[in-house]
Amino acid sequence: MAIAITGATGHLGRLVINGLKARISAEDIVALARSTAKGSDLGVAVRRADYRDPETLARALSGVDTLLLISSSEVGQRAVQHHNVIEAAKNQNVKWIVYTSLLRAETSPLSLAGEHRETEAGLKASGIPFTILRNGWYTENYTASVAAAVAGGAFLGCAGAGRISSAARVDYAEAAVEVLTTPGHIGKTYELAGDEAYTLGDLAAEISRQTGKNIPYKDLSESDYAAALVKLGLPEAAAKAYAGSDTGASQGALWDDGRQLSKLIGRPTTPLRVSVAEALKGA
Repeated sequence: MAIAITGATGHLGRLVINGLKARISAEDIVALARSTAKGSDLGVAVRRADYRDPETLARALSGVDTLLLISSSEVGQRAVQHHNVIEAAKNQNVKWIVYTSLLRAETSPLSLAGEHRETEAGLKASGIPFTILRNGWYTENYTASVAAAVAGGAFLGCAGAGRISSAARVDYAEAAVEVLTTPGHIGKTYELAGDEAYTLGDLAAEISRQTGKNIPYKDLSESDYAAALVKLGLPEAAAKAYAGSDTGASQGALWDDGRQLSKLIGRPTTPLRVSVAEALKGA
């Protein structure tokens, strides 16, 4: 049975494919990517699939039984793009779709939640059996800023004292692999988050501990933090989304204590100290 993965050349997609290759034959895995050249090192079949181009999606999903729909990275265009994928999957008789959504999408105050709610509704209306993986925040969303924090002498954000139950990408990827390769998940929705919760002040303290430098947390307004992210090179839309997510974190939007992720993968989620250490290695 062919399993296809959208966004296969992205960080999460690559981790999922590597995990699948350890459990099933590479011949049963299909990587879907906008650029097939970028997927040439994946060790599986690669088909061109552009969320914005229904014709490529139809060809890419031919003969596919199971689809992991990794949400698009294009904030503001996701709902339409995901609709295109779901329609193509329906037309190609895909038997099961697993979708990476957002933690507590139906009630989340995050601006990102609306497109996920639309996609979840579209999945349910499609008639295709589905499973929803409501992924919490990736720890890498924060540790990507570790080098800048060390260089600048402070970790910036606007989350206040909000607690964040993030997990590493590898944890979420392992959960997706588990769902895709074991029975009993159709029709279920999983709220996935890390085992431990921390504030950005805690994160700054961990960076300080590991570097031996004083790296305090500097809490900004949402607009000032978005502007700082733009200066660091993020596109304006992404900067606003990240800053808005920090504000949501201050309201509890990124906290969860259900531990469904660690239960699903059968091990504790990656500790914050480990993610910080990995980030510092590359700094």
